[in-house]
Amino acid sequence: MKNVVRLLYGSMSEALQSVLPICAIVLLLSVSLAPISSGVMVMFLFGALLIIFGMSVFTLGATMAMQPIGEGVGHSIAKSKNIFVPILITFILGFLITIAEPDLTVLAEKVPQIDSMSLILLVGLGVGGFLVVAMLKTRYKLSLAKILVPLYGLVLVFACVIQFLSPEFLPTAFDSGGVTTGPITVPFIMALGAGMAAVRTDKHSGEDSFGLVALCSVGPIIAVMILSIMQGCMGDAPEEVSSTVEQATNVINYAGMTTREAFLSFIGFENGEFSADAGILRYVKEVAIAFSPLIGVFVVYQLITRRFKKNEIIRICIGLVYTYVGLVLFLTGANVGFMPAGELLGTNIVKSSYAWVLVPIGMVLGYFVVSAEPAVHTLKKQVEEVTNGAISQKSIGIALSVGVAVSVGISMLRILLHIPILPILIVGYIIPLVITFFVPPIYTGIAFDSGGVASGPMATTFILPLAIGACQGMEADTTTIMTDAFGIVAMIAMTPLITIQVLGLIGKTKQDRRLKQIHSELEQIDDGIVYYD
Repeated sequence: MKNVVRLLYGSMSEALQSVLPICAIVLLLSVSLAPISSGVMVMFLFGALLIIFGMSVFTLGATMAMQPIGEGVGHSIAKSKNIFVPILITFILGFLITIAEPDLTVLAEKVPQIDSMSLILLVGLGVGGFLVVAMLKTRYKLSLAKILVPLYGLVLVFACVIQFLSPEFLPTAFDSGGVTTGPITVPFIMALGAGMAAVRTDKHSGEDSFGLVALCSVGPIIAVMILSIMQGCMGDAPEEVSSTVEQATNVINYAGMTTREAFLSFIGFENGEFSADAGILRYVKEVAIAFSPLIGVFVVYQLITRRFKKNEIIRICIGLVYTYVGLVLFLTGANVGFMPAGELLGTNIVKSSYAWVLVPIGMVLGYFVVSAEPAVHTLKKQVEEVTNGAISQKSIGIALSVGVAVSVGISMLRILLHIPILPILIVGYIIPLVITFFVPPIYTGIAFDSGGVASGPMATTFILPLAIGACQGMEADTTTIMTDAFGIVAMIAMTPLITIQVLGLIGKTKQDRRLKQIHSELEQIDDGIVYYD
């Protein structure tokens, strides 16, 4: 019990440090450049409370439940001598967990002219297939860089085709890679990789525990691109695109609401009427659906292997409850509380006399928002554990924050100047792919995993609405919103690939310099020694 309290206290401290800077920035903007209504401010502040508490409980639950389940399954998969059984199990796990991810459902509803269920199933197949590739990479000690280079080469080829046929769809296709690796998928997949790598005793086992999320992020991008081309949705009439943007920007108008009415919207009241598909009740159902495959995996795995003892089972069950409650609170706070504030801030900043400040404001928000992503804390802790402290949580956190700050700043500049996204994506992916051949492999795995981790719920519920609001403030048409606002999640997933690998490059340079210095000192000592026969 004391250990649980200690973990919860630590998680609460991290959550406060992550969310309070965002609250301070929004409050400052609301009384200066971008005044917002009292109803929206109440929603934002109450949402911040839910996010802080939800993130704390979720992090505790993930440590108690998702990590041991993932590591246990990964350990059993790695020890299996029959390769077909691990392939089947890994594919089913990737498929089931992905199709239940709440963020994927949101994406499917936004993609124009593609049947939602067809998209969900195909993306699930894509993630399942690439999780198998990730498992084989770990099992047979394959180089992550040699797998990623041709895959992203294929992605860029598809991107050029889509840019020629229908550029408004390109940002959404890239966004899918970040959205589908959400707060449920990422902790489990990372623990799965750690469990598979733990069976090995060679010196490269630690670095091979990373890279699974990276490969699973490529699958949805390729799947969405292929499906869009196959269904011929690239050059269709803009009516469908318009309906997509309307769904994406359909935020309740809280202007003139009392504080009581704003609060009631969190429990399902919209415009004075109760709805079972609104507020916290919506996420109670969505997260329950998302959790069902994970619980099923745990039950079946325990019945077959009998790996966990009674006390461990009780701890995991309690952890699953914590994870569920935490994720419900977090998603409610982010979607109901933060989304309206993000959109109104973007609109009001652009309409002010200082529209250019959207770029630095976006960078500051991006710097702090990434630290509020639930899966980021899981990544940082696993990195520090696997490397025995050689790569600290602080260094990874700074590299992630800098990367996301740069990406959000570029995205806001794109909106103001209508810069196309394809050239940025091509350069942005070529740079980290080239760096992979010059840094230690563990940094490549961490960097490409971090892309999927950074582009989580906070990016889609606060930064994306900020971009959409900015486009609306410029009175952009629906096609412009699709090309300029969408794609910001893809940008957030891209830049950490560069910053974390640059961190690895700096570390390698310092290590080489230190080794050269030690070698020089040893030579001087050797020259000063007089040998006698």
